[in-house]
Amino acid sequence: MAVTRIGVVTFPGSNCEHDTVWALTLAGADAELVWHRDTDLTGLDGVVLPGGFAHGDYLRPGAIARFSPVMAEVARLASEGRPVLGICNGFQILCEAGLIPGAHIANRDLAFICRPVEVEVVDTDSILTRAAEPGRRLTIPLNSYEGAWVDPSRAGRVVLRYVDDPNGSQDRAAAVANEAGNVVGIMPHPERASEAVLGSDDGLVLLAGFVDSCGREVTV
Repeated sequence: MAVTRIGVVTFPGSNCEHDTVWALTLAGADAELVWHRDTDLTGLDGVVLPGGFAHGDYLRPGAIARFSPVMAEVARLASEGRPVLGICNGFQILCEAGLIPGAHIANRDLAFICRPVEVEVVDTDSILTRAAEPGRRLTIPLNSYEGAWVDPSRAGRVVLRYVDDPNGSQDRAAAVANEAGNVVGIMPHPERASEAVLGSDDGLVLLAGFVDSCGREVTV
């Protein structure tokens, strides 16, 4: 049986890459770290951009990181239908790179949010939500300041919604997919809810769906 290989990109300022590798391993994948200057992701079945503060977020969150050499390869994988997941800062990077519609602005109350939030599955046709049933509610930690997603084009497809919107995101969006569903950005951290000892293992159903998506044959 083939092992599903997933790369977790480390940018200067990433701080959740090891947590993500561990959670993906729990979900059954062979996860490995990838440096942001790498230019060849051949052999990987999927890729994750983890949380953190890539390049310090000095301009806009993700605006500098999107120019890292690895992003050309991430875009290639996405165009080929490979699963690509961005978590928190990774979500911001995907938006800045144009792989997901929209952008992120400061939270509605201009305050950093660091607490568990409840999200609801509203669309299961994506690489992140395929293992969850519609209407299921999950408790997952949120950890961001510029976490409010906005999309004037309304082209983004919301796959998870906040039950009680903590940050003012458009359409209460907690996770957004591209039209094809193979690229997803999520603002809360599923890797921080991957074991009961952490207070919730609800994030594991999302990561298990992602790992399953990475192991499937790509059709484009």
